[in-house]
Amino acid sequence: MEIAFVDVSTATNDGASTKAKVKQITPGTSAKHKISAAVYHAELFRLQTEFVKLQEWVRHSGARLVVVFEGRDGAGKGGTIKRITEYLNPRVARIVALPAPSERQQGQWYYQRYITHLPAKGEIVFFDRSWYNRAGVEKVMGYCTPQQHSLFLRQTPIFEHMLIEDGILLRKYWFSVSEDEQLRRFKARRNDPVRQWKLSPMDLESLYRWEDYSRAKDEMMVHTDIPSSPWYVVESDIKKHARLNMMAHLLSTVDYHDVEKPKVNLPKHPLVSGNYQRPARELSTYVDDYAATLIGR
Repeated sequence: MEIAFVDVSTATNDGASTKAKVKQITPGTSAKHKISAAVYHAELFRLQTEFVKLQEWVRHSGARLVVVFEGRDGAGKGGTIKRITEYLNPRVARIVALPAPSERQQGQWYYQRYITHLPAKGEIVFFDRSWYNRAGVEKVMGYCTPQQHSLFLRQTPIFEHMLIEDGILLRKYWFSVSEDEQLRRFKARRNDPVRQWKLSPMDLESLYRWEDYSRAKDEMMVHTDIPSSPWYVVESDIKKHARLNMMAHLLSTVDYHDVEKPKVNLPKHPLVSGNYQRPARELSTYVDDYAATLIGR
């Protein structure tokens, strides 16, 4: 197993900074050994507490952080975003997952509808798919013209340079899943009553057009994987590994620190004035105690 250690100390937009030494393992070497559930949940919670610290630093410092999640359907983007944001303040950290553009939006400058969702000072935005739709599904499915696609590949590095130059911290992650694993996940969705909505005709098209999507992704990388705004590839055949790897990497690229929290003093007992009398219960409509029926009460 090839192991290397990287030690960098300053935060830059290229994501090169780390707060400590980060152990990097050659892709694919860890796939044979899956992490135990106990270790996974313990490390996941530790990373989630770090994301709360990152959130507070962003809010306190006025930083603006944009994280782009891209990859094939079923690659694990949504599950990773869900774990990252589980304990975050939705007023600070927002998820943007845009539907297909409206007729009016189709007549706008392509990047325009994404710009409206960029963060203000003290905010984090997670793009669950982004302007890179044009490089993937729009290109493969013929939703854009070859000229529009070519223009996108030329303009995107310039667009992202403008974001970075204005002070936005931009991170881009590509979740890579194998053909067999994607098919397995689609089959699991088909039989899962709470995840069937995730399986659409568009998802099935991605199976039949696997090589087309691969070529589109390779072309996208050639033009947009640049030093100032690199792509980070996340091996995602093992979901738990992918989540931990991506979360740890993102945290390592931002030079955040603990922010002093305001002290909150709570009384030993609720304060009672003696001048309040609660209205009779009969005057309110209460929700039935459904839970009681589950325990035989």
